[in-house]
Amino acid sequence: MKRGLDVTLFATGDSQTSGKLVAVCPHPYSEDPSVNPKVAECLHISEVFERSVEFDLIHNHFDFLPLTYSRLIDTPVLTTIHGFSSPSIIPVYKKYNAHGYYVAISEADKSPELDYVATIHHGIDISRFHFSEAGGEYLLFFGRIHPEKGVQEAIQVARRAGKKLTIAGIVQDREYFETKVEPYLDGDKVEYLGAIGPARRSDVLGGALALLHLISFDEPFGLSLVEAMACGTPVVAFGRGSIPEIIMDGETGYIVEDIEQAVQAVAAVRTLDRSACREHVEQRFSRTRMVNDYVRVYHEILGIEASHEQ
Repeated sequence: MKRGLDVTLFATGDSQTSGKLVAVCPHPYSEDPSVNPKVAECLHISEVFERSVEFDLIHNHFDFLPLTYSRLIDTPVLTTIHGFSSPSIIPVYKKYNAHGYYVAISEADKSPELDYVATIHHGIDISRFHFSEAGGEYLLFFGRIHPEKGVQEAIQVARRAGKKLTIAGIVQDREYFETKVEPYLDGDKVEYLGAIGPARRSDVLGGALALLHLISFDEPFGLSLVEAMACGTPVVAFGRGSIPEIIMDGETGYIVEDIEQAVQAVAAVRTLDRSACREHVEQRFSRTRMVNDYVRVYHEILGIEASHEQ
């Protein structure tokens, strides 16, 4: 909107936007058990495509299902692929590969079977993340509590490094939390804050010595890494998926291979310049950079479409 584009956002009715909001669902179905998720999805997607003549371009963030409408309309569709939930969904992307336009959120998450118009890393509103020059002494896990996110590994590293671990995030896997995390919660060496909102986010991120991101899957992108570095907090992470695209090893954090290396990295993390972490995010992961990249892609797509019509 600030760049002068006329934006219509199709989202839930309680969404906040400076654009024109169109909603078929008052609240997210994850928060309203009376809503049938599949029905809401169908109504949501059909609303966009039935109004396609109103738009120069449809930017799809809703995974593969909207692609099945794309050949029924003349408006070009750009799809940002936010990771593949399973290899089994790739045939849908392959079917519409030559017809639509795909953006990857990291080089690591690209499928060799698809063509992409660009790779565009996520960007954040840096003004919402306050820089902490000093940091603190505790280690931080910040994300959903699930086996693949490495909470148990973070506990092991903190114990071996002799550091307090603070855990913040939603419990996505209740059994994992109760068996692998909760037994270690003592409020002293390991504490759990629950989910934290924007009001507390900067203090929790900026007050840490380091963020531990010891994932066991190839993560398409790690926003928590960017948010931590924006607050000046370096990251110690396993180098899976997009992680090497986000962290500058030895400058804004350490990319490690196992628990032992992670413990060694924690011991060395004080030697890193926290201001370098902030500058790294300002240069590569700002909201302004992301918007500029997308606007460039919008114009590129519209140019391609115009040439096809001639």
